[in-house]
Amino acid sequence: MSVMKQIAILGSTGSIGRQTLEVIRALPHQFQVVGLTGGKNIDLFGKQINEFKPRFVYFQDGEALTRLSSTKYEFLTLEDIACHPEVDIVVIATSGGSGLSPTLAAARAGKNIALANKESLVMAGEIITSEARLNRAQIFPIDSEHSAIWQCLNGERQPVARLLLTASGGPFLHYSPAQLSEVTVEQALKHPSWQMGKKVTIDSATLMNKGLEVIEAHWLFDMPFDNIEVLIHPQSIVHSMVEFVDGSIKAQLSYPDMRLPIQYALSYPERLPNPQLARLDWSTIKNLTFGQPDLAIFPCLRSAVEAGRQGGTYPAVLCAADEVAVELFLANKIKFIDIARIVGQALEQHQSTPHPTLEEIIAADSWAREKVLQLVGGA
Repeated sequence: MSVMKQIAILGSTGSIGRQTLEVIRALPHQFQVVGLTGGKNIDLFGKQINEFKPRFVYFQDGEALTRLSSTKYEFLTLEDIACHPEVDIVVIATSGGSGLSPTLAAARAGKNIALANKESLVMAGEIITSEARLNRAQIFPIDSEHSAIWQCLNGERQPVARLLLTASGGPFLHYSPAQLSEVTVEQALKHPSWQMGKKVTIDSATLMNKGLEVIEAHWLFDMPFDNIEVLIHPQSIVHSMVEFVDGSIKAQLSYPDMRLPIQYALSYPERLPNPQLARLDWSTIKNLTFGQPDLAIFPCLRSAVEAGRQGGTYPAVLCAADEVAVELFLANKIKFIDIARIVGQALEQHQSTPHPTLEEIIAADSWAREKVLQLVGGA
């Protein structure tokens, strides 16, 4: 009989955090929640605490949480929860740069890290992967694309020729530049395949998300950028592929449901039956198509890959500038097409530091946030 794994979820009220709890709820004899952290949704966070009764919690407004929840718990920082001795797996489900510090703490503590936060590896991939190797921490990717590659590589010892990351293309795959200039927030939040948080959904619409995934794949799988390719696959059935040196290609296919890669990260190296996860119905799948992304329509993808190639503090600037630009778009202060323009301008005006320290990465992050506000006139 397998030992019950002790799970901490950082960002439990977000999309990935909620779906992680769905997996745990479906498999109560496999996983136990020992830590939860939340940001703003205090009503949902209180319900989660009362249901799962974690021993360690963190919430931005600690006093409000005390009034809401009757469950006894120890109030700790994200970093303390991420590296706590009682935690077997820490799920990093926070969005943006807030995941960087706890991911690094977990790596230094030698934890198993189920990583959904792209920005951590994008901003500080060199530091985090180095710390993970040094302390024998394992990083289990939760992104469907990286999980697919991880599954395809499992058991393989032969050299890899290429990683093929698939992208649905988002809701604006066939839009013209004129149409993109009129895109509304409501339109951008309607992803055709996935249910995600607002930030990730907008990043998927601009294909920034795929650019971040290219950088993340570079660090996760130690793969040169020249050997990572993005393919548009609107059906979102093939989640990514690996091509080996002999020309053979392995792919991972499944219904587009984030709970599957989440469960695989939590249960690894086992695969567990879960009746709540839908199976593919091959009688309804008429075709699977693939194509090249149009970088003229989706310049964020090009900017992200170029920032990854240049390295240094460029990826940190990329993440921070995009985060602020997306927030401005969601607040109807800039247009959809302005996101790519603003991120590109921030990258052009940045003086990068090669092989940066954590402090230099944080400084670049702050610089980029201020620069974006300057570029839009302090919006």
